[in-house]
Amino acid sequence: MIYLDNAATTFPKPNRVIRAVEKCLSEYCGNPGRGSHPLSLIAAEQIYNCREALSSFLGVEAPERILFTQNTTHALNLAIKGLLKRGDHVLISELEHNAVRRPLYRLGAENAVTFDTFPVVGLPEEAILQGIARRIRPQTKAVICTHASNICSITLPVAAIGAFCHRCGLKLIVDAAQSAGILPIHLKKMQIDALALPGHKSLYGIQGCGALALGEHFLPSPLWEGGSGVDSRSEEMPTEPPERYEAGTLPTPAIVGLLEGVRSLQEEAPDSIAKREKELFVAAKERLLSIPGIHVYAPRQEGAVLLFNKQGVPSVAIGKQLADRGICVRAGLHCAPLAHQALKTPPDGAVRISFGRYNSLADLDALWKALRAE
Repeated sequence: MIYLDNAATTFPKPNRVIRAVEKCLSEYCGNPGRGSHPLSLIAAEQIYNCREALSSFLGVEAPERILFTQNTTHALNLAIKGLLKRGDHVLISELEHNAVRRPLYRLGAENAVTFDTFPVVGLPEEAILQGIARRIRPQTKAVICTHASNICSITLPVAAIGAFCHRCGLKLIVDAAQSAGILPIHLKKMQIDALALPGHKSLYGIQGCGALALGEHFLPSPLWEGGSGVDSRSEEMPTEPPERYEAGTLPTPAIVGLLEGVRSLQEEAPDSIAKREKELFVAAKERLLSIPGIHVYAPRQEGAVLLFNKQGVPSVAIGKQLADRGICVRAGLHCAPLAHQALKTPPDGAVRISFGRYNSLADLDALWKALRAE
């Protein structure tokens, strides 16, 4: 099997991640913060170790401002719904995933919140900032944007957007689903108020947890309430993070896997992985464009994700044909219809190949041969 669907979830996982999860499940997987016995205490210590590792990795002020969530979508819902109130207006980029679009659509359907999109595709940094500036209203509360698209390798100038937002008194919420572990992120320097990320993508943890990293002056309202292991007599959630936001039992094995995934990036730095993924992008583009009828979207934006179509062939049909040959890609709209509209793909979307640290040129040769044979 050749795996080229790393934008959905990375595979395979580093051996150290697998070993750490197995050890957790077999030796100490008690309920963290819910007892004074050794298994609970060891689990709680590992969770705090992961908060520390992520806060250092992401430039977050304190480990307590790392909130564990089910995934990036959960983290974005917490940030968005925990910030916005009736009458607020927000701006989002034209490349946003449904994890941003759908929460805002629901808030809009409830006559609570309005939003507009600003253009990104093919624009330099200054033009993107001007597009944001032109759409600001008196009711505008925040800018919500992806750091890196999930359907192509376009990245947004998040640091410049962060500086602009803070000059204008706006909050900045960033979707780092495709950038955490590949692109440099420093919450404080980039003036990001909330950053949502997955554990199971380019941080190489397992599925089951994500995180919301909070900036120094951002404390959203909790998304849900319940037991936290702290001040159980109170009818309200604790007032301070992380307990204020982490009702219920945390996914300890997934958090342990995330911790080891972050540690594995000390063995091979993200910039080294990003460089190799760009090299794979260039090699894949050259191979694909040598096949008649192939169109590559945003071909000059080189990175971990490449989107293409073949003239006259539905994207889903290409995806199935490749799967039948043991090559894993993803076809369709990728939960990002706004982004597909911006890139002007057909109604059925396109085919996405996405690279990870374990892909090779041999994988691309196999892809090329399979597409030529169709």
